Amino acid sequence: MVALLRGRLTPAFLPALLAGGVSVLGFAPFGWFVLVFLGVGALAFLLERAPDARAGFMCGLGWGLGAFLAGVSWLYVALNRFGGMPMPLAAFAILLFCLYLALYPALAGALYVRLRSGGLVWRGALFAALWILAEWLRGVVFTGFPWLATGYSQTPPSPLAAYLPVIGVYGVGGVLAFVSALAALAPWRQMRGLPRPLAIIAGVFVLAVGLGRVEWTEPEGEPLSVALIQTNVEQDLKWAPGHFAEVLQTNLRLVSNSRADFVVLPETTLPTLVERLPEGYLDLLGGMVSERGGTLVLGVFSRDDAGQIFNAAISVGDGPQQHYAKRHLVPFGEYSPPFFGWFYRLADIPMSDQTRGAREQPPMSVLGQRVALNICYEDLFGAELLSSLPQASLMLNISNLAWYGDSLAQPQHLQIARVRALETGRPMLRSTNTGMTAVIQPDGHVDAVLPAFEAGVLEAEVRGFKGMTPYAHWGNWPVLLIAAGLLLIAVLRRRRAPVA
Repeated sequence: MVALLRGRLTPAFLPALLAGGVSVLGFAPFGWFVLVFLGVGALAFLLERAPDARAGFMCGLGWGLGAFLAGVSWLYVALNRFGGMPMPLAAFAILLFCLYLALYPALAGALYVRLRSGGLVWRGALFAALWILAEWLRGVVFTGFPWLATGYSQTPPSPLAAYLPVIGVYGVGGVLAFVSALAALAPWRQMRGLPRPLAIIAGVFVLAVGLGRVEWTEPEGEPLSVALIQTNVEQDLKWAPGHFAEVLQTNLRLVSNSRADFVVLPETTLPTLVERLPEGYLDLLGGMVSERGGTLVLGVFSRDDAGQIFNAAISVGDGPQQHYAKRHLVPFGEYSPPFFGWFYRLADIPMSDQTRGAREQPPMSVLGQRVALNICYEDLFGAELLSSLPQASLMLNISNLAWYGDSLAQPQHLQIARVRALETGRPMLRSTNTGMTAVIQPDGHVDAVLPAFEAGVLEAEVRGFKGMTPYAHWGNWPVLLIAAGLLLIAVLRRRRAPVA
């Protein structure tokens, strides 16, 4: 980073920057997943020609900076438009954040150049191992930010989607990196050396075809009619006191328009604490669905006896009230990390002093189904959702991405939800404020979706599922152990026979 600020860029920095930016076109909404192979392959090609670890670091930094500036700069909208941070400061904050995220591929690049040795297949395996570890670390350090992990780009129709129920998003990112490196490093001008890497690449895709025929989970119980509501309340009006009554009326109107047994309203659909709602309001909402024996789940803020505030979801209607509190909070948006009080003097973010919910929370019981809740950002952390399995038969995400305006955030988040459905072998239901409200099947296909930035009710029938995918059984540990083992072997080889 210091070298970047001082302008001491290596020749490969700008090509790597371009390759990282192009790779974002492989994610939703563009969906040109082949471009991720090309972008990652270009990085492997550039690293192979890097003269030393410093050059490898700068190469990886350029790739990461290109990818994150192109892929997550929508965070600027939250800071500037809705958070009130001045434009130069918001832009500078996003640049620093993207530089931080770029450190992970930068470290992977430096280590690759430092440890590379041996033949083509070994180098491809080392590149893939470092890629896996870098993406996983980015997803856990400082609570993690795994957005744009390369495996997310490989939803159907990508053949690699078949690996998601087996090895999860980080494993698929590793397979992608392995294939990309083999293709990029193969001696295309020497036909004698091509059969082996081509055979391995072909084997990866043939195995994917076979895995795609396996049904890891199966339906159980009767179909359930669901109504997923998209309220489309503008973020800058949602917290305005003069519009509070209008927000309450919008929720009432859309619930009254639903006809399903299971009705869902999005995250923080009521922008206040439950205890501050008008008397009888929740009973009125619940009564609209309980009269037909149904259940309503809605996003609210709750407060416990100690005064702690939670981003929560509650059920009302038929049966006793149930409660879920968000476990994985968004730094800066929902809580302040230590030593960052200055940030809140520059930004105006409502309800930004929240408390994490309990680590273990049982699925909600809804009309014979067991529904595992996750709220907005939580569905980025696939391993954390596995604690609800095998009990849960349905997954439900409630979100509010109005903070990010009309940007790449919405389609990217829908693609993340598709990966979660594949990993768990469960339908994923999504109810959002401004988009994208959808029904996703266990094979990752989107059955139905509402247009973004339009209020509406998405009605469908869904089946609960039972059983466990291999990933649901083991999580990320097998992939991480293999990657760590390959890295350890590389370190030992380097000690025994140093290479340039």
